[in-house]
Amino acid sequence: MIIRTEKTEDIDRIGEINIKAFGAESEADLVNALRKSGIPLISLVAEEDKTVIGHIMFSPVTIDNSCPDISVSGLAPMAVLPDFQRKGIGSLLVKEGLKQCEQAGYSAVVVLGHPEYYPRFGFVPSVTYNIKSEYDVPEDVFMIMELTAGSLTDCHGTVKYHKCFMQL
Repeated sequence: MIIRTEKTEDIDRIGEINIKAFGAESEADLVNALRKSGIPLISLVAEEDKTVIGHIMFSPVTIDNSCPDISVSGLAPMAVLPDFQRKGIGSLLVKEGLKQCEQAGYSAVVVLGHPEYYPRFGFVPSVTYNIKSEYDVPEDVFMIMELTAGSLTDCHGTVKYHKCFMQL
């Protein structure tokens, strides 16, 4: 298993993976829109036997109010082909993505996801830091993780995603 940065020749396959994993085209469309937006992205693929079977993307988000001096990334989406799910591929993608976010200078990462899955990587409900999502979601599914210890100590507010997310 290789986790690597996406290449241009992976784009169509990444679209297929997102459609098969989510059962709809919306996440594939989101990934393409984010690429076209020109914002800095971390986009990784999982490759096995020279075949791309998983994908994860991180894009910048903002926290309004008191957090202008920290850089935060949002994990979304993450997809693994259904036949390869529950084999640790998603975990490998998340771990490498978090590592690259830290290397890129992000202080924290947010995710809207399964509360049974993401805490294993260090994510906690964002309300722990008095931070909430711009979307009306249950508190336990919107999580945050500090990459730089203490970076969220005096931070509070609402996380705002890139306008591309409004298409979902």
